[in-house]
Amino acid sequence: MSDVENRCRLVLILPEGDDLPARAAMLEGALKGGDVASVILPQYGLDDSEFQKHAEALVKIVQDAGAAALVAGDTRVAGRAKADGIHVTGGLEAFAEAVEKFTPKLIVGGGNATDRHKALEIGEIQPDYIFFGKIGGDIKPEAHPKNVALAEWWASMVEIPCIVLGGTDPQSALAVAESGAEFVALDKAVFAEPAQAPHIVAAVNALLDEKAPRFGE
Repeated sequence: MSDVENRCRLVLILPEGDDLPARAAMLEGALKGGDVASVILPQYGLDDSEFQKHAEALVKIVQDAGAAALVAGDTRVAGRAKADGIHVTGGLEAFAEAVEKFTPKLIVGGGNATDRHKALEIGEIQPDYIFFGKIGGDIKPEAHPKNVALAEWWASMVEIPCIVLGGTDPQSALAVAESGAEFVALDKAVFAEPAQAPHIVAAVNALLDEKAPRFGE
């Protein structure tokens, strides 16, 4: 594996579903494709007990592959599933509360930063990362230009790492990397055809190895 620490790295967002064996197999496959920094596991429409069951199985798969498992949803589920972190989807108050309660024991980050002002408000809370985009918001081939522009501005002046949601085309990862973002999050680009997921993860890593800018250069 190449030295990935000094370039933009891949974050996966697992799509929704209630078939746990299928989701587990899909995730295991994707993680075999190469470097993945972390996986965000959203709650979607699962009730808390079902989400708990999914989280426990999926967190272990992520951690066994050497990635960080970030649970989005019920913080109690994250704790009981022994996740590495919490991806906050609520507002500023919920975010501040999670940072205060769980840092530094768990990674705490999240989004809802739709403009510079909101991003700076989140930055003041000192999370471990900020997320530009919205889970489920990858509806076009390219990453949303507004999120890429926010990341470029953020990366040039704030030390807190950012994750930017890419588009449905795996190649969209490169535009995100060129913004200076530390991480690119892909969902549909990787998981639209689960059997292809390992190949797509490998291809995105190869693309970033070859063309992503290096930090500190």
